[in-house]
Amino acid sequence: MSTKLEEFKKSQTKDIPYITTGDTVRVTEKVNGKTQAFEGLVIAKKHGNTVSATITVRKVVDKVGTEKIFPIHSPSIEKIEVVKKGRTRKAKIYYIKEKSKKIARKKIK
Repeated sequence: MSTKLEEFKKSQTKDIPYITTGDTVRVTEKVNGKTQAFEGLVIAKKHGNTVSATITVRKVVDKVGTEKIFPIHSPSIEKIEVVKKGRTRKAKIYYIKEKSKKIARKKIK
């Protein structure tokens, strides 16, 4: 029985690039039949590379921060591309929310 479950999970997963916190990514998703891109900083990655894996992406436009949680293996996600690699010491970088953009860039490098 577990083999059927493993086969199902394997059929649902996608090949995605290696993503860590601190990376700047562009996520292209289908919304109401149209494709939409969301580019921002990955501040959290949860559940590893399982079927339920998610990433939290944050972008700031006109000093207003927006966060979106993307299920990586969702059928609505067309592709995920890494725009810029970042290096952080922590697994979750929620502290970036309170920092200014200039200080945040220093922290990620």
